Amino acid sequence: MLTVLMECGADDQGVAATLATLVPGAVEGVVREVVLVDREMSPDSRKVADHAGCRIVAAGDLRQAVAAARGEWLLLLEPGARLQPGWIEAVIEHADAVARGNARNPAARFSRSRADRPSLFGRLRQSRSALVEGFLMPKPQAVGRARAASTLEAMAKGVAVVTLPADIRPAPRQRRRS
Repeated sequence: MLTVLMECGADDQGVAATLATLVPGAVEGVVREVVLVDREMSPDSRKVADHAGCRIVAAGDLRQAVAAARGEWLLLLEPGARLQPGWIEAVIEHADAVARGNARNPAARFSRSRADRPSLFGRLRQSRSALVEGFLMPKPQAVGRARAASTLEAMAKGVAVVTLPADIRPAPRQRRRS
């Protein structure tokens, strides 16, 4: 059902944390494959990907990777994001609602866990990534979006979504050093 896509650099711990939360989905048969887009991956990140059975594609091959995805749905995640219990059921229910024509939008994202929700002031000053709460879309929509996008962020930006009744812990943000 799902192909998971992540753009990965040197953050092997973030990749491992995200992959760990996908294991229940793989066991249930919901996650069919995980594709990592190489954005200067470190040898340790490659080792984590290899041990987890992920497919690695070059950044320039993003469009082809989306077109070749084995899942009918694509889930775009940031390395370090952690899906919380209940995500599998929420994804299945949403896909079923879309198939029945009962969903407002086919694209969806998860709810940020209560512990990770920024304050009002925090929301006003933050720059928001389109992938911070994950991004789920049907493959045909993803293929269309990938034609004009060179990153997963660009694929997800500006798309209307519904929010799934399942939580995600976003990837920890790196503090900028002065």
